[in-house]
Amino acid sequence: MAFTDLQSFLDLLEKEGELKRVTEVVDPELEVTEIATRAVKENLPALLFENVKGSQYPLVINSMATMRRIELSLGRPPDALGEEIVRFMEDVNPPSPGALWRNRKTAWRLLKIRPKLTRGALSQQVVEEPHLEELPTLKCWPEDGGRFVTLPLVMSRDPKTGAGNMGMYRMQVYDQRTTGMHMQLQKGGGFHYQTAEKAGEPLEMAVAIGGDPSLILAAIMPLPEGLDEVAFSGIVRGRRTPLVKAKTVDLRVPAHAEFIFEGILRPGIRRHEGPFGDHFGHYSASADHPVFEISRVTRRKNAVYPATVVGRPPQEDRYLGDAAQLALTPLIRLIRREVKDMWAYYEAGFHNLLVVSVNPRYQREPLKTALGLLGEGQLSLTKNLVLVGPEVNPRDRSEVIQAIRRNFDPVNDFHLIARTASDTLDFTGEAVHKGSKMILDATAGSSGEGSPTAVALPSNLASMSPFIYKYRLVGKTMLIIQVSESGRSVVQKLVDNPLLVGVKIVAAVSDDVDIEDDESLLWGIFTRFDAVLDVMFSHTEFRGLAPVYSGVMGIDATWKQGYQKPLVMDPEIIKKVDSEWSRYSK
Repeated sequence: MAFTDLQSFLDLLEKEGELKRVTEVVDPELEVTEIATRAVKENLPALLFENVKGSQYPLVINSMATMRRIELSLGRPPDALGEEIVRFMEDVNPPSPGALWRNRKTAWRLLKIRPKLTRGALSQQVVEEPHLEELPTLKCWPEDGGRFVTLPLVMSRDPKTGAGNMGMYRMQVYDQRTTGMHMQLQKGGGFHYQTAEKAGEPLEMAVAIGGDPSLILAAIMPLPEGLDEVAFSGIVRGRRTPLVKAKTVDLRVPAHAEFIFEGILRPGIRRHEGPFGDHFGHYSASADHPVFEISRVTRRKNAVYPATVVGRPPQEDRYLGDAAQLALTPLIRLIRREVKDMWAYYEAGFHNLLVVSVNPRYQREPLKTALGLLGEGQLSLTKNLVLVGPEVNPRDRSEVIQAIRRNFDPVNDFHLIARTASDTLDFTGEAVHKGSKMILDATAGSSGEGSPTAVALPSNLASMSPFIYKYRLVGKTMLIIQVSESGRSVVQKLVDNPLLVGVKIVAAVSDDVDIEDDESLLWGIFTRFDAVLDVMFSHTEFRGLAPVYSGVMGIDATWKQGYQKPLVMDPEIIKKVDSEWSRYSK
C-alpha cells in the first residue's frame, strides 16, 4: 500500500495493532522523551498522545520505530527497493525491447520520480499566521537550549541551477515566527544557503511537518548531491509525489502534509542555537546558525504533529537509518563492483562505524574501495571504516570481530587519515569540523590469511593499574577495560605489556558504559575517540615519511574534559514515568 499522507499510514498502524492512543495528559518537555525512549527499547507500538500539555494538536511518536512498521509504510522490505533497481540496471544494460518488457514493473516505478502538481491540497485546508508556540514541540533533554522541531522536511532550491533538495535539519523554536536552521556539514540545504548568501540574497524555504513515510525516508537517505529527495520519494513510494504551489514562496510543497511552514533565510543573519542532545548520545555544542523567518503556516484541518526523539541509541532513528541503508546499499554495487555489502552501525551513530565487505580482485583494492567510499556524499562523514572479506557478513558483529582477529595486522592494514573534515556532531577532534579517520583492513588481502595467536589473559590483569576496575575480552580479539581515570596512560601500559601480545586491540571506556552490553559498548567506544589523538600502538617507526605501526592497537575511548556531556534524563521525570508506565505499556 502506497501512502501519500501521514494519517492514512497511522490508520493502518492502528488496524494492525501497531499504534496505541494515549488519552492522559503528557508534557512535551522531557516526559514524552522518557516515554518514547522506553517504548523503543521494549518494542511497544507507536504512541498517539491525544492530550499534550499546552497544545491543541495530538502528537504521534515512534511511528516507524520497528522494521515491521517500516515495511508496512513501504508495502515491502526496504532492501527489496534497492535490489529491484540493481536487477533492472543490470538486465537492461545494454537496453533491448525484451529486457525492458521483462522489467516493465520496475520501469513503471522509476517513472514515478517525477512529482505531480495537484490542486486538492490537504496541507492548505487552513492558512494562518505563524503560532509556533502552540505546537507540541519537544524538549528532549534537560540541558537542551529549548524546544525544537524533530521531524522537519526542509525544502529549498539551488539559486543557480534550480535543483531541489529536501533535508531534515534541527529547528530550534525561538518564538511564534522564527526558528533556527541547523544545517550540518555536507547538507544540500546548507549549500543552497551558501550560494544565496554569497549573492547577498535571501533563500526561500518551506518546511513540511508530517509528510508521508516515503518522504521521511527519502529525506534522510544519503543520496548523491543534486538528486532531489522529493522526486526520489516517488520511487520509494511507487507513486508520484503530489505537490502544490506554496502560498508565499516560489516552491512546491507536499500537498498532503500535516503542516507547512513558508519563509526565508536572510543572508548574514545568525542566532545562537543549542545545545541539544543528538544521536551520538551527547549534547552538541551551541553555535550560531541561520534564522528561518516564517511568513505563513498552512495545515490540515485536523492536523497531527509527528515527532521523534533524538538521543542516545537506540531510538526511532535506528530503524529509519537501517531502512535507508538497506534500500541504498545494493545501489553501491552499480558503481563499485567489488563491494558485496556494507553496514553502518546505529549503536555508533551510523557515521562513526562503517563495515564494508569487499571481494578484492587485486592486491590493495580494498584500500582503494575504502578511500573511494570516503569521498562519496554523506559517506565522507564516516569516521572509522573496517574492511572485511566477501565471506563476512558486515552486519554480524561476531563475524567482523573474528575477521579482525584473523586478518588485521597494523603493519600493513592500519591506515590513518589525519587533518580531514569531520561530522558537525563529532566533538572528539582538534576543532569543530576538523578531525581524523582510520581504516582497518581485515580482508586478508595484504596480511594473508592469519593464524591468530592464542589469547590467555594474565590473572592479575586488574592489578596492572589501580584505575582498572572491570574488564571484558570480546571475541578473543578486543580487550575492553573500564577505568576511573587516566585512560591513555593505562591503555599505553597494556599495549606495551608482552603478556598481552595475543590481543589485537585494547580499548578503555568510562564508567557510564555497560561493557557487558554490546549496544552500550559500541556506543561507548566509537563516539568517544579521535584516531590521531587517541589511538596508539606497541611500536611506531618511520619508513621514509610513512609511519609504520605494529603490535597491539590501543584506543582511549574514555570521556575526556572538553567533550560534550552525555545525555542523562532528569531523575524526577524518570520517577514520574515509572509511576505511570502501565498507562503506556499496556
